[in-house]
Order: sequence, then structure tokens, then C-alpha cells
Amino acid sequence: MRVRELAVGGALEFTPEIFPDERGRFLSPFQQPAFAEARGHPLFPVEQISYSVSRRGVVRGVHYTATPAGCAKYVFCSRGQVLDAVVDLRVGSPTFGSWDTVVLDEEECRALYLPVGVGHLFVALQDHATMHYTLSRSYEPSRERAVSPLDRDLALPLDDREAMVLSERDRAAPTLAEARERGLLPDYAVCREQDVRLAAAAGARR
Repeated sequence: MRVRELAVGGALEFTPEIFPDERGRFLSPFQQPAFAEARGHPLFPVEQISYSVSRRGVVRGVHYTATPAGCAKYVFCSRGQVLDAVVDLRVGSPTFGSWDTVVLDEEECRALYLPVGVGHLFVALQDHATMHYTLSRSYEPSRERAVSPLDRDLALPLDDREAMVLSERDRAAPTLAEARERGLLPDYAVCREQDVRLAAAAGARR
């Protein structure tokens, strides 16, 4: 398992080794020893595992969960291909407002770890793009938040914006500046505290 730090503080990319043979291939998108070595603790306690299937042109995000609870994520694409964008929404973070992108697909099967307070967006580059999410908290609609993927100041690398397929929620989401002004964004110190709690809980269950 190869590990790479992203431009957003605390976010990581994991690339597994693939074992092909005459039957097909085998790989492990998540491996606890590699994660623990990179993060210094095991994966967070898992409360929910979900997946989404999207047709080409669909954009989901930029999504995050309100703090203090927040939500950490581990995501990968098992079918098709997406352009994944990781966005730092944590006010006070050294990398606040920055983002990084990774192509996730069924060929390399890279995975991403997103700490609490880090936003997530992806664009489906192929039909039937299937994204898997391992979450530290169960989904609670009242706590889910979004920042506009169309924010010109955020300047995410999205091509052909007119053809993008967005939910009404994402199309109406505030810009990063508007969300900050309205006090909707997570606080970096609070997010870090929650990350520490998740690490402690993960260590206690070993």
C-alpha cells in the first residue's frame, strides 16, 4: 500500500497493490496496518458504510458534516471513474480554502481518507461510477452541509459547468465566503479535537 499526503492537511491517498491472474484480480482498498502507520492510530470506529452510483456528468458535493460531531470518511471508487476533490473547510486550518484532486477508478482503486471538517466532492467521468464511503458517523440529514461546487473563488477544476448534473441542494449551496460569514463552516480546533477522540476510540477497540 502506497501512501501520499494531499495538499489539504491530514488528508491522505492510499494506493493498494493489485494481484492479477488468469481469473481476474484481487486487491484491498483498505488495509489497517498501512492506515495505522500513516495516521498513528487505527481507522476510526465505523458507524455506516454506504455507496452511490452516478452517471457521467453528475457532481456530488462539496459536502461536509456539521461539527462538533463531524464525520471522518474513507472513500474509493470500485466501478467507473471519478475526479475527486478534497477541500479544506476548517476555519483556522493552515490549509483553509485549499483543495486537491485525485482520479479514483476501478483500475488503480486508490482510496482517500478525509479528516473531520474536510469537504468532499466528486465528478463522475463515466456512467455507473460507484463510490464507496466508510463513515465515522451515521447519516443525519439535519447535520449535513454543503458548499457550492460552482464557487468561482474556490475555483474547483470542473469542466463544462453548464452540463453538470447537480442536486437542487448543491446548486443552491452557499459559496465558501458566504458559509464562513454565516458561521456554517467547521472550526479547525474543534475538528482536531474530534479527530483525537476518534483516534482514542479506535485505539480502545483494538
